[in-house]
Amino acid sequence: MSDWFEVENRVRYCETDAMGVLHHMNYIQYYEMARTEYFRANGGNYRLMEERGLFLVIVDVQCKYKKPAKYDDLLTLRVRVSRMSGAKLEHEYEVLRGEELLATGSTVLACLNRDGEIQRMSNELLYGDSNDATAID
Repeated sequence: MSDWFEVENRVRYCETDAMGVLHHMNYIQYYEMARTEYFRANGGNYRLMEERGLFLVIVDVQCKYKKPAKYDDLLTLRVRVSRMSGAKLEHEYEVLRGEELLATGSTVLACLNRDGEIQRMSNELLYGDSNDATAID
């Protein structure tokens, strides 16, 4: 659907296991880091969105590990929107060390209000742009 957005991140010692390998749970945190920066780069602001009473919550997450990342590796975290519909936002992820693909993943986020009710997303709700209140298909 869209081009990849990239963020670099170096594996910290505290993120590794006794063998110096990036612990599997950190890939999900890396996905969140990339997704948040992608949202910010496109004019979004989680803090303002939540102040408006909207929350994007994970309803599904997938991660496929191909090769291990290790302490001090410089990684490229890639993210793109794969699908958007009324109240749902889907992303794809890749984690690379140089040109080497280490992991792939995906997330599905749902848009909820403070009461936990599903909300239809619009550019205005997500980005605060009152000039473009079009709903997302």
